Amino acid sequence: MDGQTERPAPRSVLRRAWPLLLIVAVTAVAYLTGLHRHLSFDALVESRERLRDWVALHGVASPILFVLVYVVFVALSLPGALLLTIMSGFLFGVLVGGVAATIGATIGATLLFVAASTSLGEGLRHRAGPWLERFRQGFRENATSYLLFLRLVPVFPFWLVNLAPALLGVDLRTFVWTTAVGILPGTFAYAFAGAGLDSVVAAHKAARDACIAAGNAACDMKISPTQLVTREFVLALAALGCVALLPVLIKRFRRPRAGGGL
Repeated sequence: MDGQTERPAPRSVLRRAWPLLLIVAVTAVAYLTGLHRHLSFDALVESRERLRDWVALHGVASPILFVLVYVVFVALSLPGALLLTIMSGFLFGVLVGGVAATIGATIGATLLFVAASTSLGEGLRHRAGPWLERFRQGFRENATSYLLFLRLVPVFPFWLVNLAPALLGVDLRTFVWTTAVGILPGTFAYAFAGAGLDSVVAAHKAARDACIAAGNAACDMKISPTQLVTREFVLALAALGCVALLPVLIKRFRRPRAGGGL
């Protein structure tokens, strides 16, 4: 009938949705089998010597395999990206580790973005009301600033920042380059922290040995990834995020003046 939006056929919906459905299915299997539990900070600390021996044995192939593992974790939205970034610096050094983590995160995020855009983006465009369409239009107009801010200042989960732009109509090229550039500062900072992991572990072991020598019964050596991140680092990322939003703020301040010149 005229005036009514034509609904897509169920077969057409399934044809578009299969990439995202496949990712959701594999993610469910990964969670049910406990794949993500094998990656923990304690496990990294305990097995760091074996991991280094493995890297030395496999040479150039080891960072390539690391990138593939990173892609899988990000594409499936499994927890552990932060720990993988720290591990990259520990295993390969700041430069190689930071580059490997950036490549893996960007490819994984892009796969999820393309799957969501293919599966849901077109359908949302057809169903979007006036308010949602205005919001989508505003986000697309300032996509570079918004995406850089969201990457630099991790106020939202990484998987959400991968999905939302796909639903808001951001083009693939903008998504890819803002992801790669936006995660660079944080990625290299965490890789740098990972490169110094041995010194952190040594300090904690010394503290535990001193605790045991003093005759205390409870002397554990619990290390958290958050101990590798300083407050100054977080503030620096926030400052960079604010810089990324400057074009949006300037544009909004200029609009009233442009409209009221007569």
